[in-house]
Amino acid sequence: MSSMQQSFNAGQTQGNAQAKTEECLDSVKHTASAAADKAHQAANSSGQQAQENKEQAAGFLQQTGEQVKNMAQGAMDSVKQTLGMDKK
Repeated sequence: MSSMQQSFNAGQTQGNAQAKTEECLDSVKHTASAAADKAHQAANSSGQQAQENKEQAAGFLQQTGEQVKNMAQGAMDSVKQTLGMDKK
């Protein structure tokens, strides 16, 4: 094999290796980008879910507070009536 042929083959091999390396790097970049996108979506989803849970909890607590208030008012009215202190 001539020196020129060996140089050609070495250059061709180097070019193929470089192309393969760039292909692998592109694949890694794509995978990393996809993973980052999924992490971002998960974070947004978690934040939205937390906000919804917070709103539901606030609604539940408000509703429970109203029920307790109404029960206390009913009990107080009952005691006043029993003691003859009602305003009728």
